[in-house]
Amino acid sequence: MRRLGVSCISAALLLVTGCFYSFAGGGLPANIHTMAISSFDNQTASPDVSKELYDQMHKELQRRLGVRDASPDKADALVHGTIMAYDADVPIGFSANPQQAVSARRRLQITVDVEIVDQSNGHVLYSNKSLRQEADYDERAEAQGRQQAIEKIVNTIVEGVQSNW
Repeated sequence: MRRLGVSCISAALLLVTGCFYSFAGGGLPANIHTMAISSFDNQTASPDVSKELYDQMHKELQRRLGVRDASPDKADALVHGTIMAYDADVPIGFSANPQQAVSARRRLQITVDVEIVDQSNGHVLYSNKSLRQEADYDERAEAQGRQQAIEKIVNTIVEGVQSNW
């Protein structure tokens, strides 16, 4: 009976240890060591959002998912998508005090479709259609609101990839 218990514990440890080595850092399959991020197609009137989203994704996805940068033709995984909507003028609050410098709060919303594909077999590692994030900002501070919404998009993608594996 003792031998059976030791065997079960050994098997469990082997299984758990194997799980740690079966994935690359951050929740990707073991064959994913490099990643390329394509510029997202921008279907909005805001030219800045595409570059800012690309820069943030390039900076954070690879660092947080434990992969190296690579060109699209050599990468193990490819991130691509489309910026579907960008609305920076959703009013959420106004000040009744005319002496106050900031008279209104605004809400910015960004909606993207994103997909991460294993290029060796075409398997979709992560997909999120109509991923929408928003951020509130003071009037005339749209750039800060956009940066906050983009950070939330990238966080959602990282968490989604990690939870898939």
